[in-house]
Amino acid sequence: MRDGSCFIIGAGDLTVGSIPYKEETDYVIAADGGLMYCGILGIEPNLVIGDFDSLDENFKQAVEELERTAPKKIKRLPVEKDDTDMVAAVREGLALGYRRFYLYGACGGRLEHTLANIQLLKYLKNRGAEGFLCDGNGMSFLVQDEEITLKDSLEGYVNIFCMGDEAQGVTVSNLKYELTNAELTDDFPLGISNEFIGKPAIISVKQGTLLVMIDWVE
Repeated sequence: MRDGSCFIIGAGDLTVGSIPYKEETDYVIAADGGLMYCGILGIEPNLVIGDFDSLDENFKQAVEELERTAPKKIKRLPVEKDDTDMVAAVREGLALGYRRFYLYGACGGRLEHTLANIQLLKYLKNRGAEGFLCDGNGMSFLVQDEEITLKDSLEGYVNIFCMGDEAQGVTVSNLKYELTNAELTDDFPLGISNEFIGKPAIISVKQGTLLVMIDWVE
């Protein structure tokens, strides 16, 4: 396991003004059109990966220049492939030894890519890593056969969905609506629109996987 986190910037919607990475320990990957966001945010990625079909002409020229001057920082993928650019970026981060991933620009835009990136959280979880989908209004992550505690300073909404046929032994405490040893299924959204109440919220599941989506309130 490698120290630090892997930050991957995709080509979806990105509403943050900055990305909190540390150059000395963390690793930044621009996934295809995420290179444009790096330019806007003033970030120099450690690696740029993709088929580059979503870049405008100026950035395509920038990629070609990097291929000439710093070929180790560029990994060009075929247009027709099984992996999305975001999946390919995650594979690179895992291969480097990272086990904590923050995915930016991974939501919005095309719905199928948002769903694919939610599934990517499960891909990471199944490989002993943790992933967070981040945007300007919140964060999404998985809870699988475990218990987590969220800070009491958080404000806003918490949404909890079953990722799979069912999740057994779900307990939610210190939120507006609580559950005790409940069963959640993938055909009824019981866990939507819960709220923080100024206490350390606890979410646990004995068997199964939950998708937790937090919508911050400024």
